[in-house]
Amino acid sequence: MREPHTPSDARSTPSVLDHPVRLLGKCGREFAVGTDVSAVQRAAGRLGELFYGAGIPAVGVDTLVERTDVSKMTLYNNFGSKDELVAAYLRDRDERRRAWLLDELERCDGTATDRLLAVFDACDVWMRREAVRGCAFINAFAELPDPDHPARQVVAAQKQWIRELFARLALDAGASDPRALGERLLVLEEGATVAGAVSNVDDAWRSAREMAAALVTSRRGPGDP
Repeated sequence: MREPHTPSDARSTPSVLDHPVRLLGKCGREFAVGTDVSAVQRAAGRLGELFYGAGIPAVGVDTLVERTDVSKMTLYNNFGSKDELVAAYLRDRDERRRAWLLDELERCDGTATDRLLAVFDACDVWMRREAVRGCAFINAFAELPDPDHPARQVVAAQKQWIRELFARLALDAGASDPRALGERLLVLEEGATVAGAVSNVDDAWRSAREMAAALVTSRRGPGDP
């Protein structure tokens, strides 16, 4: 699939979409000297399971040490605090989700509108396979009330990336105002995420996809197919 175009008023500055993966290893920072990098990276996967499965507030550093077989000193040397551990867990999950979603879009051989709507199909699959407790980023936002928590910045960046992805794809699909349409599509995507996980709405993603298709059709510029 060709890369989605950039809206004309956004071409002057780099976009988050231009850099879908921006992490160093699994922790989002340089490893401390003498660190067993492979051990920390293995532990990172376990950290994600713990934070996502039990909830961030329920998992303390002592539990992390016990469940990951990595010393407390190693964790602090490489992350500095539990807050940074949580941020690193979310960065890693964001990296994997972005890469997976872009790969799914690459597999779509249809029209520009088909590629835009494929986001909803791909998110449906991701939520069923990887997010049985709902969106990890929405969960983290609810569990971490401090607006200055480093993980809140990761959550905001993840949602901004999705918004920009929708805007790029909307431009390819002929939207007269791709940014406005991208915001509306984000609302549909987030709504399906919550409705499917929390409210058990049947076919939430199919409904969101159908509404997205109607929005795309209504927002095309004059003369567009």
